[in-house]
Amino acid sequence: MILILTSLMGYLEWGGDNKSFLFQAEGEIFSKLLTDPASAIHPFTMLPLAGQLLLLATLFQKRPGKKLTFIGIAGIGVLLVFMFVIGLMSLNYKIILSTAPFLIVGVVTIRHHRLLTRTINKPLS
Repeated sequence: MILILTSLMGYLEWGGDNKSFLFQAEGEIFSKLLTDPASAIHPFTMLPLAGQLLLLATLFQKRPGKKLTFIGIAGIGVLLVFMFVIGLMSLNYKIILSTAPFLIVGVVTIRHHRLLTRTINKPLS
């Protein structure tokens, strides 16, 4: 749940005075998917959206699947890492600070799943 929420906090700025949070951009994408799907289909829109849907699916599992979680993080991560790098290159602290929570929670989640796997697979001695 935290991964989904932190992914929606991403902040974008482009070309002049254009700016948007990811939750606002996703709202526009959903409306375009219904009216003009061809204009909304792009890897940087569909991959993160698919990642969020996968993470949403793991919320309804008794024990969230590691593969689904990792694929979901990767799907969203493609966009947010790209945004983070752009923020670093342009020294835009708003973009850096808006993407950092997702990146931190993503790394913590991956480390947690790996630790669980090591603990479960560790032979009893």
